[in-house]
Order: sequence, then structure tokens, then C-alpha cells
Amino acid sequence: MFGHHNRRRFLKAAGTAGAVLGLDAFSVLSGLPPVGASEVKLDPKRVVLDAGIEPLVQIIEETPRDRIIEEIAGRVHKGLSYRELLTALFLAGVRNIRPRPNVGFKFHAVLVVHSAHLASLAAPDAERWLPLFWSLDSFKSAQATNDKESGWRLGPVDEAKVPSPRKARQAFIEAMDNWDEPAADVAAAGLARSAGANEAFELFCRYGARDFRDIGHKAIYVANAWRTLECIGWQHAEPVLRSLAYALLRHEGDSPAKRDAEADQPGRRNRSLAAKLRPDWQDGKSSTEATTDLLTVLREGNSEAATDRVVKLLEGGAAVQSIWDALFAGATELVLRQAGIVSLHAVTSTNALRHAFEMSGDDETRRWLILQNAAFLTMFRATMGQRGSVKENQIDQLAAVPLTSSGAEAVGEIFRDVGKNPAVAAGKVLAFREAKGDPAALMDAARLLIFFKGNDAHDYKFSSAVLEDYRRLSPAWRDRYLAASAYLLKGAGASDTGLVKRTQAALKS
Repeated sequence: MFGHHNRRRFLKAAGTAGAVLGLDAFSVLSGLPPVGASEVKLDPKRVVLDAGIEPLVQIIEETPRDRIIEEIAGRVHKGLSYRELLTALFLAGVRNIRPRPNVGFKFHAVLVVHSAHLASLAAPDAERWLPLFWSLDSFKSAQATNDKESGWRLGPVDEAKVPSPRKARQAFIEAMDNWDEPAADVAAAGLARSAGANEAFELFCRYGARDFRDIGHKAIYVANAWRTLECIGWQHAEPVLRSLAYALLRHEGDSPAKRDAEADQPGRRNRSLAAKLRPDWQDGKSSTEATTDLLTVLREGNSEAATDRVVKLLEGGAAVQSIWDALFAGATELVLRQAGIVSLHAVTSTNALRHAFEMSGDDETRRWLILQNAAFLTMFRATMGQRGSVKENQIDQLAAVPLTSSGAEAVGEIFRDVGKNPAVAAGKVLAFREAKGDPAALMDAARLLIFFKGNDAHDYKFSSAVLEDYRRLSPAWRDRYLAASAYLLKGAGASDTGLVKRTQAALKS
């Protein structure tokens, strides 16, 4: 959460960092009404939006890309709220972007909405609009690609086949287990109409994590869909759940229900392992040795070796936190070994699986999600090997690199190396923290640079995941985690996105 203290800190840091990072004045959105913290937080006592959102969705759908920024800026001046724009943008993506043939590529325009919202949460009031304006442009680009490829739209549900409230849950389970798309579509609609958000999440998070296809995007979509619905309201769930069910059933070849595909094997095996874990599996003690032990297996072993080691460590009394330390560290260590699209998704999928772990109220599902995360990291590593050389860099071997400055100037020094010499930047992050430098200053600068220089959905997805998960690691590991992320953050030397200048121009008109 970002209270008044943190927003004031960010605003102060933005001004300072803007100078040391060579950025233009940060308050580029001063022409828009500021977005108060209450507008980006969910108020459970308030009916957030209703069917009246449809006209705004149509405006977003129908306005050409070269006019969307100006059109929405004008409507914000006339009273359009942050929450209304967030809602309409997400629903426009769900209705117009097909999550096939891969749950990624153009569909990042949908996946990134919550990451952009997280960036907005961290910003001072006046600047909270910028990530959403970036997402608007991203949606229009993806919409054009979708129209060129297929012209797909999420059509109306077959009302005659929507199961009754009493039968919706079982109908959904059977459809998903059988990889039956038509049946899953109507069952998802039935769930949205009859089940609560928590009950539906328990089902969807299991299917989002059951198979290693699309390098983690299925689990990412589940997490980001629910987190966005928490902001915009459950009354908008039906099209989201239908899109999500369609995405989760993406596969290659014959139905996975009829074969034992490699992508499905860990999920099936881990069901059995999860069921056998001791009932008091969460009562262990913190153990650095357990973390480093699991890290070793993640570097060298296959999915079975990794999950067997997790079971052994938990049965031996290691704390769940020690396991998560290894999973987070192992994910970002892959970035050190091959900074690219696969390792980036190892980080963002771990973020999604940890969110599912925290949200689930089912003990066995929580055990299974930890095992799936361990298995997936070995599969990410194997996938990296298919894309080029994989270095032997290890996160616990990172060494500090001396800084030549201190305070805000040190932050600028670090981010001038990011993108140019990430290994040096990572070492300087460690040096900064060893000198008791405030990690919030690094995070604020990272967010600021994404605002100005982020030109891809992955910039928002990766930075939002890393900056959120930093506090989830134990103190002994979190600074190394942040240091390794320097390989994929935006540096001060990157080019500014043209969208910032375009937004500025729109707001001055």
C-alpha cells in the first residue's frame, strides 16, 4: 500500500531522480485532474461501476490509435475517472484481443493492465494517469494486430447452455479437465453469475498453474485478471472469466486429456506429492541452508528433482519462507544467466504463482503451487537452453562494485550503468545497500524510468513484479534479488518513449 508518506517520498524522489537521471520535468500530467489514492483503492462498500461502462468501451474500441490519447485526455478533463478508464480499458482488451495462438504476444495488452495499475499506485496523484495512457496505446496496437490476424471478438454466450447455479461449478471442472472449449465457455459464464470471487479463484488458479505452456502466461493471466477485478468490481467478471477459460485451454496437437504431454506431467505428479506432505508443513524454521540447497537443485536438476527436494526440505522442517526465498532467487538468477524473454517470465510467473499461493484458502492447493513453481523454474531453464548460451552466473556469488558517489547521485550512477553495463549496475546495487542506501530510492528511480522509457508491456510487467516481490524475500536475499533485476530494468540512457511527448501535447491543447 502507498500512503501519504510514500507518495510524498516518491514525489520528492521523482524530482531529485529526474535531475540526476537527465529526465524532463516529471509532472508531465499536471494538466489532468490528480488521481487521489481513494480512487485506485477498492472500496468494498461502494458499487464501483455498472453497465454504463459500455459506451466508454466502445469509444476505446472505435477511436483510431492516432487519436486515442487526445480523445481520452479530453474526456478526463470533463470528469472521466481513473477507475472508469481502468475498467473500460481492461474490458476492451478482453473483448477484442484473442488470447491465441499463444497467451502472450498481442495479448500482453490485456496482461499488462494490472501491472500498469501497480505503477499508478506507486506514483504521486498527478502522475497516476500516465501508465493508463501508455496502456491505451498498447491496446490500440494489439487491436490492430488482432484485426489483421483474425478479426476475433468475444461473442455472446450461448444462453441456452449456461448451467444452472447449482451445476455451474461441476460443469466448469468437467469442461476444463476435458479441455472442452464450448463447455468451458458457458460454464465460466455460469460461475461468474453464481459463484463468489474467492470460490471462482480457487478453481481458476489450479487450471492456470496446471501446465507449462506459454512460458507462464496462463498463471500470469489468472493473477492479473483477479487483481484487476478486485479494482473494477466483480460485476464485470463474466467476460473476463470467459476469456480466461479460453486462454487456459490453449494447447498444441491432440487434447491433453488424451495424452501425457511433457507440459502436463509435473502438474499431475505434484498433485500426488502435495497430498502426502505432512499436515504441519508450514511449521518449519528459517534455514539459509535449505534455500541454498534448493537453489543448487534448481540450477542443475529436472522438474522431478526440484519438487522432490522441496518435499524433502519441508518434511525436514524447513520454513515455507526458506523455500520461497529459493524460488524467487532462482527465478531472478535465470536473468543473470540469460537476460531475455524466458528468464523475464520466470520472474513474472513466480510473482503470479506466489499471489495465487497467498490468495488460495485450500491447503493442498497451496502445497501444489509451491511444487509447480519449483518444477516450472527448471523448465524455464531448459527453455533458455534452446534459445542460446546460458551462463553460470549465480545470485549468491554477486559481488559489490564500488560506487563513486553517494545518495541520489549514487542512484543516478547505478541507472546510468543499467542497460549499458548491467553486471556493474547489479554490483553497484549491492554496494548501495551495503552503505545503507534506501532501497525505496532505487525502486522509485526504476518506476520513474519505466514511466519515461518503457516501450513494451514486459517493461511494466517485469518492473512491477520485481518491485512488489522485493519485500517478499527474507532480508538476506532481497538485495541480491533487486541487484539481479538490473539486467532487465530500464536505464537512464534508454530513449524516451514518444508517448510521453504526445501526452504532453494532448494535455496542452
